[in-house]
Amino acid sequence: MGKRVLLIEDEPNIIEAIRFILSRDGWTVETHSDGGTAVVAVEAKRPDIIILDVMLPNKSGFDILRELRGMDAHKSRPILMLTARGQKKDRELAEASGVSVFMTKPFSNADMLEAVRTLAADTQAQAVESVEHGAIRHGDA
Repeated sequence: MGKRVLLIEDEPNIIEAIRFILSRDGWTVETHSDGGTAVVAVEAKRPDIIILDVMLPNKSGFDILRELRGMDAHKSRPILMLTARGQKKDRELAEASGVSVFMTKPFSNADMLEAVRTLAADTQAQAVESVEHGAIRHGDA
């Protein structure tokens, strides 16, 4: 797995904070700020992890999340959702829509870094497991 993050966020201060935190840890961080074209950006960039804000211009993060989860190429792509509205109903909606991690703003640098590292480790473990199971099935044939 590479270390590429697509940050879909429209607040410049949040963009710079996350870019700084992750870049310092060796991640390549690309950004996109328009909800209306976010799915196209994901398709074009194929990031390892997506960090997705809830409130974006032209389309909500919830709509983007549902659309991505409906596409085969993004069903299991790690998505961390950020929101300033940490209400229970928002968390439940995100979980029902298939979010990997739900985080409220403001967040600590350590929490953001830990969440992204955990998503990357989980994805790497799934990839290894998939390859191992494939090899076993292939060997049995």
